[in-house]
Amino acid sequence: MSQKDSASLAERYASLQAELARLEHAYYVLDAPLLPDIEYDRLYRELLDIEAAHPDWITPDSLSQRVGGAALSEFVSVKHAVPMLSLNNAFDDAEVIHFDRRCREGLQASQVEYAGELKFDGLAISLRYENGVLVQAATRGDGASGEDVTANIKTIRAIPLRLQGNAIPVVLEVRGEVFMYLADFAKMNQQAVKQGEKEFANPRNAAAGSLRQLDSKVTAKRPLSFFAYGVGACEPREWLPKTHSQLLDQYMDLGLPVCSERKVLHSVEDMLQFYRDIGAKREGLPYDIDGIVYKVNSFEDQAKLGFVSRAPRFALAHKYPAQEALTTVLGIDVQVGRTGAITPVARLAPVEVGGVTVTNATLHNEDEVRRKDVRIGDTVVVRRAGDVIPEVVSVVLDRRPSSTAAFQMPTRCPVCDSHIERLADEAIARCSGGLFCGAQRKQALIHFAHRRAMDIEGLGEKIVDQLVDNNLVRTPADLYRLGFTAIANLERMGEKSADNLIQAINQSRNTTLARFIFALGIRHVGETTAKDLANHFRDIHALMDASTEMLLTVHDVGPVVADSITSFMQEPHNREVIEQLVASGMQLAVEEKKVSAAVAGKTFVLTGTLPTLSRDEAKERLERAGAKVAGSVSKKTDYVVAGDDAGSKLTKAAELGVQVIDEAALLDLLAQE
Repeated sequence: MSQKDSASLAERYASLQAELARLEHAYYVLDAPLLPDIEYDRLYRELLDIEAAHPDWITPDSLSQRVGGAALSEFVSVKHAVPMLSLNNAFDDAEVIHFDRRCREGLQASQVEYAGELKFDGLAISLRYENGVLVQAATRGDGASGEDVTANIKTIRAIPLRLQGNAIPVVLEVRGEVFMYLADFAKMNQQAVKQGEKEFANPRNAAAGSLRQLDSKVTAKRPLSFFAYGVGACEPREWLPKTHSQLLDQYMDLGLPVCSERKVLHSVEDMLQFYRDIGAKREGLPYDIDGIVYKVNSFEDQAKLGFVSRAPRFALAHKYPAQEALTTVLGIDVQVGRTGAITPVARLAPVEVGGVTVTNATLHNEDEVRRKDVRIGDTVVVRRAGDVIPEVVSVVLDRRPSSTAAFQMPTRCPVCDSHIERLADEAIARCSGGLFCGAQRKQALIHFAHRRAMDIEGLGEKIVDQLVDNNLVRTPADLYRLGFTAIANLERMGEKSADNLIQAINQSRNTTLARFIFALGIRHVGETTAKDLANHFRDIHALMDASTEMLLTVHDVGPVVADSITSFMQEPHNREVIEQLVASGMQLAVEEKKVSAAVAGKTFVLTGTLPTLSRDEAKERLERAGAKVAGSVSKKTDYVVAGDDAGSKLTKAAELGVQVIDEAALLDLLAQE
């Protein structure tokens, strides 16, 4: 290597030392990681490679010679009787195979037994028990000394203040991990949002931040948990069993929590299979893990293998593909969902996350983009867990270019150019071109044909897919222009089926105004509201031209529903489709209510199978007669109409003393003037 190249490499080495020191301080001391673990691991490996080539450059203060960061000045420093070392990492099967070979060679054995357990994503802790009583708790710190967090640790209910049983050593330092269950983490963040407080980025940050509170009362309010997985000082040493797996069994006898996801492994094949088995169910675990830990099971063999400067030779962390990675935002687009939901999407420089190359990540909604302040050109942390859509977690602000601008939500749909609306009580913006928008086309047609809407029998999802994919239908109005040949040529559609569908489409022209309004798919307009609108306006054009004020006079129509209807009807594309539907020969009858004094104003609940009436027919006849049909039985229920196989509603009626009648009695009531 030339003198110039050597000088350049030395500068890079110094730069890595400084950058890694900054990252470790943020991670271990401030509990505010600046980069994903995979990015830190990449930089650290580069440092190790340089030191391997130039071992004379290594100094006692090199990051490779210690574990983490210094203790917070606010906490008393605690020197560990036995250092809390870190673990070497493996990122592929070959490195695990190499680890096993080194262990076998070091022990001069043909086979080595290992203990396999999970690598938790929390905060490492050492608990010191004297005569079975918890007297001190300390963080890992720099491996040689850590922070005294005894008062805070005592607030964690999973950690016993006194060990159970009689066979308790004089001194026992239990090593383990403080973490937070995912469900507890989610609840805590939800509460923080309600109280207007800052959310934690992930469970690891939440656990570390909670444990480092100067006020233990704050820690007590945080849902922290603990798993034991190792040992430090132990007096007398003879108390220890022969193997690590036996130690964890003894911990359980002492009342210490130990993770059940562990296994004794007898070969490297067992190790890799354990890694794969846990990986397959990783997303279903109730806590975050980032890998598997293999430890030579025999304590005697561990002692023979010994340590390197910062890690034991007898243990290895086998990491899973990173769920987080660092990349750059190349652009921000919006996608239109099947229901018109507008979702901002970050277009990313390709990056591998969780074993998959990611080029897009969801930004969820406009508020989320603004809260995270994601901009084009930003360096961002991207997370992918299992089959979940990748998302942008946060922005690395100190890498932001000076020329970036805040994201602006578009006002027009990128698919159909309809107006984008966002109702006051909703986080999601939506395209208002429901009947016209290409992104919503299939969903709009399926809803339009639903049996409670236009009731076009035979027009299911598979047929709709073909009609849209073959460009035969763009809007519901196009259904009434379909010819026999076009339908008969569809896949798995014979002449008889085509003829039946044509008849069903033609028959649907004779419907009610209420069904037609419901079929339009206006957001927040269900069957009941559609009936109220039909009875009030009695003509589709009157509804199309109704102002918000006029809509608010309709029974049970509030501001949200009124705004939704107004926005839908003001969109020219929607009005055009409605006019085309009317022009196709629609007969939109307004059902006159034939009020029955016996049922008007009464509340009915239907349950079971009636002899001649379907549930929908019975409901429709009751509502026409002025009754209300509810879905559940309560003290306000007047009648329960029961058919065959009536279920819990019948039991509930008996408990509340509600009158139960059959279909014949119902028809008698409806017939009364």
